[in-house]
Amino acid sequence: MPLLPESAAPLPVVVTRPLQQAGGFAARVQQLGRRAVVFPLLTIGPVEDATELKATLARLPEFALVVFVSPNAIDAAFAHLQGWPRQLPIGIVGEGSRVALRAHGVEGCNATIYGPQRADKMDSEELFKSLPLEQLRGKRALIVRGQDGRDFLSEALRQQGVEVEHVTAYRRLAPELDAPGRLQLLELLDGGADWVITSSEALRNLLHMARLAGGEERVVKLQRQRIVVSHHRIAETARELGFVQVDLTGSGDERLLAALAPPAP
Repeated sequence: MPLLPESAAPLPVVVTRPLQQAGGFAARVQQLGRRAVVFPLLTIGPVEDATELKATLARLPEFALVVFVSPNAIDAAFAHLQGWPRQLPIGIVGEGSRVALRAHGVEGCNATIYGPQRADKMDSEELFKSLPLEQLRGKRALIVRGQDGRDFLSEALRQQGVEVEHVTAYRRLAPELDAPGRLQLLELLDGGADWVITSSEALRNLLHMARLAGGEERVVKLQRQRIVVSHHRIAETARELGFVQVDLTGSGDERLLAALAPPAP
């Protein structure tokens, strides 16, 4: 009896998170039976001078709410904290931030944590809807973020009579494309891959790196590959940038992994 042809091996899954956050997710991708390739599209670095960050964190009792824009903001702030004031509410915009808080010993049993209620739309607009605005009016809120960010939440809170202060906790940098990175990227572009993208900024970096590595021909190849994204705004950015296979899963690693799981035999 003739042998049946073997089915094609599944494409590699490219984990593009910053290196500090990529390993755990890559391991879970491997557990699915998929090959994981770590290719960071953002580098997270400390602020050059942490004086302002430390001084602001020393004033936490002055605030009625602290919002962390990302897991990176949480990790950067908690590097300078001994613990969290139980009475101070926290705002987050994604499940990754809830996991990061838990890693620092902060969760629903010992802190008040506000977050979006819709799993398919984890963003500052949905966080705003969940906040106790009556309790916040006339008080102060702190937003802990990277060197810049969207200002919807700041403006929305100010319109509700909340005084808003920002502090920069970390820097987001585009990684340099060195010679080994260029070869690895060309291999992924030519051989095909599924890309896990959790930031619009990272997606723009990827497009720029593909252009540097192989010109417009490789950009076209990239735009035809599947990207798996966690947020509707990233999906919108991807389509605007010419990507044609955009898989929107919603926030949280479980949803990303479910989209990457091989089909049942």
